[in-house]
Amino acid sequence: MQINTQRPNCAVPAVRQNLAWLSKAYSQNSLKSCQPAVWVCLAELPSSYSYDEALLLCQVSADEWLAWVPDHGEVTLRLSQWSIV
Repeated sequence: MQINTQRPNCAVPAVRQNLAWLSKAYSQNSLKSCQPAVWVCLAELPSSYSYDEALLLCQVSADEWLAWVPDHGEVTLRLSQWSIV
């Protein structure tokens, strides 16, 4: 298994202006594009010292994924908590 170690070019701005992507409905097509070893941008940081990206590890349920966040560790994320870059 080859893991994509490239991190996306995204950062958490001081004030988020556009949160429209949080309210969009997730279609079956967007769920199919989710796969392990993909870096995603987080809507909220799990801790104040962690990165704003996470590496998807495996799907836990229909709307949850296990992910690894640098400087934090493993977390379970709901689909609404991240976006694919």
